Amino acid sequence: MHKVIYDTDPGVDDAMALLFLHRHPEIDLIGITTVFGNASVETTTRNALFLKREWSIAAPVAKGASVTIDPSRAEREWPAMVHGDNGLGDIEVPEKIDVALDPRPAHRFIIDTVRANPGEVRLVAVGRMTNLARALKEDPEIAGLVKDVVIMGGNFYVPGNVSPVAEANIHGDPEAADIVMTAPWKVAVIALDVTSITTMSRSYLGEMAAKGDEAVKLLDALSQSYIDFYKHAVEDGMMVHDSCAAVYVVAPELFSSISGAVRVVCGGIADGQTIIKPDGRRFPPGDWDGLPSQIICTGIESEKVIDLIRKALLRV
Repeated sequence: MHKVIYDTDPGVDDAMALLFLHRHPEIDLIGITTVFGNASVETTTRNALFLKREWSIAAPVAKGASVTIDPSRAEREWPAMVHGDNGLGDIEVPEKIDVALDPRPAHRFIIDTVRANPGEVRLVAVGRMTNLARALKEDPEIAGLVKDVVIMGGNFYVPGNVSPVAEANIHGDPEAADIVMTAPWKVAVIALDVTSITTMSRSYLGEMAAKGDEAVKLLDALSQSYIDFYKHAVEDGMMVHDSCAAVYVVAPELFSSISGAVRVVCGGIADGQTIIKPDGRRFPPGDWDGLPSQIICTGIESEKVIDLIRKALLRV
């Protein structure tokens, strides 16, 4: 059984990944930590509590970072054109959810949970990496106690989605991402290289909703405007970015990868760019030397990934 803390900024594709993690029989979802990104942390936390309530999720929710690890960075506008003004496709969500938050800040929740389960916890982070970086700064020793970290973020051999060279989660807090990529723990990066070619059509999701329960019907409803946003890139469908990271937890064999040290550009026109120095490649001495080798997914069996998502959500 995979013990997972899900670090997230719900977010439409975050919601699908959450339902997958909740329903997959091999996953024990032991915590949900929220971060700013697709909306303010107040909104993403409210959304996490809403989905916890609606989907009867037992895992506690801990509220996380509201600003970047470097507080001097100016905040950017929320991507309302992607996830809606309320982060969940502008479906009706109450302003207040009568569900208790864990009293600890997200980074402290991560530290405490990892220390209580040494060598067992897998961190699945699908937003900005701020909570993970804060946890490392406060307690560096947890890097040796986490089983691994699975990240949705970055881009290596394909263009970015917020600049020619940067993906949104990494671009939102590059300094935090660089801390996470270079820490002495195992990281698997599920980047745009694989998520941008893994799509689910409106009709496929609709058929799932027709066969599924109220949880899947809610997921279908909150995804509609997200699908509308993707019409420039996907024919009546959506990229399932965050669910790819969730699937990697249970089916890494559906991904092909390379390995090497990773750095994140912090500043300038390439702000947020993720760059790998592949293992075995020789370069003059530089800023990638002496750093841990991480896993970068460069290939994916997309149809099998989509089918696995469907089976978990429908419990078939």
